[in-house]
Amino acid sequence: MSHGPRSGLAAVSSALLAMSRHLEVRDVLKTIVASARELLDAQYAALGVPDDHGGFAQFVVDGVSEEQWKAIGPLPRQHGILAAMLHEARSERLADVRKDPRFEGWPKAHPDLVDFLGLPIRDGDEVIGALFLANKNCPKPEGSCGFTAEDEELLGILAQHAAIALTNARLYERSRELTIAEERSRLAHELHDAVSQKLFSLRLTAQAAARLVDRDPSRAKGELQQVAVLAAEAADELRAAVVELRPAALDEDGLVATLRTQIQVLDRAHTARVTFACHGVKALPASQEEAVLRVAQEALHNALRHSGADHVDVTLDRRGGGAVLRVTDDGCGFDPQAVRRAGRHLGLVSMRDRASGAGGTLTVESVPGKGTTIEMEVPGG
Repeated sequence: MSHGPRSGLAAVSSALLAMSRHLEVRDVLKTIVASARELLDAQYAALGVPDDHGGFAQFVVDGVSEEQWKAIGPLPRQHGILAAMLHEARSERLADVRKDPRFEGWPKAHPDLVDFLGLPIRDGDEVIGALFLANKNCPKPEGSCGFTAEDEELLGILAQHAAIALTNARLYERSRELTIAEERSRLAHELHDAVSQKLFSLRLTAQAAARLVDRDPSRAKGELQQVAVLAAEAADELRAAVVELRPAALDEDGLVATLRTQIQVLDRAHTARVTFACHGVKALPASQEEAVLRVAQEALHNALRHSGADHVDVTLDRRGGGAVLRVTDDGCGFDPQAVRRAGRHLGLVSMRDRASGAGGTLTVESVPGKGTTIEMEVPGG
């Protein structure tokens, strides 16, 4: 390594600690790639987790912007040097990857890779990923590889710990899936016991009102009022149950795409104009992404149902390693202190609890007649 022994050891220690800090698979993959690129001072790094169909179930890069990544196109297949690392389970150190006979080219928008270092990530006899680096940031004589045998040894140590971190993250996610399945079963029972009973009562009450409409309108009116009460209670029960479930779209699409999709639906469903803008936000820890999404949903619900707003603007901006969510409407606004004293602040309390539970903060700015802004900040990973 180009660093002295002490700084080199500190860098390795920091990389290993960073990998062990996360439990979500996606967070672990991103940390492994970023740590490898920084540790070996490479321009690009990537990690692919193979699927069973000749492609990659997950593929994480570092050193490539979001715009570049989108322009590159579909994920690579298991071919060429990637296939060699995965199927033959051996490391590869090349002076120029483009001159290797196994090289099969890359998409037009792909960055130009020259010197290359890659090796498999193994869990026992199973290859669970391929980690590789390209374009070492150092002087390189013509035809030589910037990556050294010492770099290869260091990346091998990192890969061993990456295998442990990735395996632990997978076990954690499987455990969480079992917990979620159990929780869904519990909620199903609760919904059956609580909501079904209310809906049954609602139906009976509505039938009674229908029979009374002609001969006793006054009593029929009372029964219809009870129908409204029961319907509201059933809706509250359903909403409380749904809020407890983690949205599947978060795991599949990530926070930004999930928020954008939901806001597009709200914009079509309501007369108010609902917009979304995102600037530079990358993936956050899963617990923070869920908290941000839930706060956004609660703030949007309040703005669209209670404020009478013509415009609701949602922005998600990068701040340091974290993000700031801001939901602003031009509705009727309110006095936050008056609402708190009157006890009508359950939504605000829920949002604050979610923010603090994710290690973040929440602020509310509102003035009667001048709209409301809900701002939530989370620190990131």
